[in-house]
Amino acid sequence: MEVILADYLGFCYGVKRAITIARENASADGTACTLGPIIHNPQMVERLSDEGVGSVNSLDEMEKGTVIIRSHGVGPQIYADAEKRGLTVVDATCPHVKKAQLSAKSLVDEGYSVVIIGEKEHPEVRSIFEWSNAEAKIIETVEEADALPNCAKLGIVCQTTFSGAKFREIVTHLLEKSREVKILRTICTATDQRQAAAMELAAKVDRMLVIGGKNSANTSRLAQLCATKCVTYHIETAAELQDEWFDKIEKIGITAGASTPDWIIKEVYKKCQNR
Repeated sequence: MEVILADYLGFCYGVKRAITIARENASADGTACTLGPIIHNPQMVERLSDEGVGSVNSLDEMEKGTVIIRSHGVGPQIYADAEKRGLTVVDATCPHVKKAQLSAKSLVDEGYSVVIIGEKEHPEVRSIFEWSNAEAKIIETVEEADALPNCAKLGIVCQTTFSGAKFREIVTHLLEKSREVKILRTICTATDQRQAAAMELAAKVDRMLVIGGKNSANTSRLAQLCATKCVTYHIETAAELQDEWFDKIEKIGITAGASTPDWIIKEVYKKCQNR
């Protein structure tokens, strides 16, 4: 059986940067914490915890120390609240997410009715929403786009890990909502590269393995895309591999989300090679 890795997979620049920042601010006394998981990968979050980087769900859980803003970003109020509490703020927001946040703010400031295309409950999308002064509409389907009212000026931004094809489809419908539309395509390059490489590989193999956190939006999207080309399994670690997946298989492809560590990818690859 041939095991093939996608051309682009695993950690993106923003995730590598966030992990590096977290490690640089680790604390043996437990006073360095990320606000929410720094990335959507449970194994990496656990490893960081062992290295002195904890995680809290709210600033209320911190009396002192360093709060690390995770890669998904937060709204402006969090920075103000942390400062009031006397906490040291270290910002590990992905630069692409920061761009989307500031894009939403600038559109609101310019008088546009803002639409964010993305998953309503995703922390990144929530942070972009908060930077729009909580004025933006969040949609993720064509049906939701069609239901929006017409407006004089429409501004559009997007979750950085959203599907490029789905974004284009939704935008086509939004163009009918206003005579003046400003589109800021804030999908990051790494997302485009990983999705394109995964789809290309999935078309050439009998099975696809997509590695990454079950809570990772970009990993789940990779699995959804690959499933349109061949049988696909979304796993977090090599421990989830099942013998029957490899029966009568000549080629199996592997890709991984932007928040999946190299060591997990290597474990899956090695275990597949030994089948």
